[in-house]
Amino acid sequence: MGSIYKAIPGVVLCLIIALTSETLSYLLPVGAATFSIIIGLIVGNTVHLKSYFEGGRKFAESKLLEVSIFLLGATISIQMISLLGLKGILLIVTQMCLVIIFTIWFGEKLGFGLNFSYLMASGNAVCGSSAIGATAPAIQATQEEKGLAVTLVNMMGTVLMFILPLIASVLYHSETLPTSALIGSTLQSVGQVVASGSLVNDEVKNYATLFKLIRVVFLVFVVFSLSTIKRRHIAEESIEKVKIQFPWYVIGFVILCVFYSLGLLPSWAANFSNKTSHLFEIIALAAIGLNVNLKMIIKQGKSLSLYALSIVGFQIIIAILLIQVIY
Repeated sequence: MGSIYKAIPGVVLCLIIALTSETLSYLLPVGAATFSIIIGLIVGNTVHLKSYFEGGRKFAESKLLEVSIFLLGATISIQMISLLGLKGILLIVTQMCLVIIFTIWFGEKLGFGLNFSYLMASGNAVCGSSAIGATAPAIQATQEEKGLAVTLVNMMGTVLMFILPLIASVLYHSETLPTSALIGSTLQSVGQVVASGSLVNDEVKNYATLFKLIRVVFLVFVVFSLSTIKRRHIAEESIEKVKIQFPWYVIGFVILCVFYSLGLLPSWAANFSNKTSHLFEIIALAAIGLNVNLKMIIKQGKSLSLYALSIVGFQIIIAILLIQVIY
């Protein structure tokens, strides 16, 4: 009960931002997701929030987002997933491998340590903060390395959230499949994918989420691969072996998707799931915005800026080339 009470202030703050964003979305032709993360960014970087908000903010950013993705399964059918097919999986695996290779190689060229380069590789290739959190103990990264990687990856993803829909509108005229592939195979976190897809339309948001969730499935392989590479690189057998848990919301998403596809979910349940998922989504996006530290990024210097911008540029170029070849 104590943990629940501690989470209330932060969740309420995120809820207020989310409801404000939802109201603004009715007044202006911009989605609630956009308003939510922008307001979160502004509040988080201009107001010194008390520590008692942090527990609820973390809860909203992680748990509510997970529930949102889980409930999203009640609105997506297997027929939609089948459209991704082997081409979609091929695009995702190829993109992930190339991003990991480039990020580690360029990080070493710029003089960054192996741990930091590996964290940046997993965070950008798979699922942002979650991938970094899972990879850090497997390679014995420090808290400083982990914190810097999380901050950079979140900042990069925040910028890409707004850039990718613009690129897609120019290259693909916001056509659903290529736009979803660009967003879902490039952005770092699930929340960023949901937010960016929402800037286009709900269909793109749903398909982009599918691309992203397939990347999440590969998290376990990426973590163990990087751990193995690190062991071989330093010829040390003492690196901690960690147990990576498969994300529950991916399993739940699939189960609800199957139920929905088979017609086992009544229409009222699907409608309730859709609305609840949307509310939890914009609450989580407010929490993500509150956590982005703009000052920390600015203070990190030219090398980190070059590293981050190079990874972003590489991801976009590779995604565009793969979409052109595969689709």
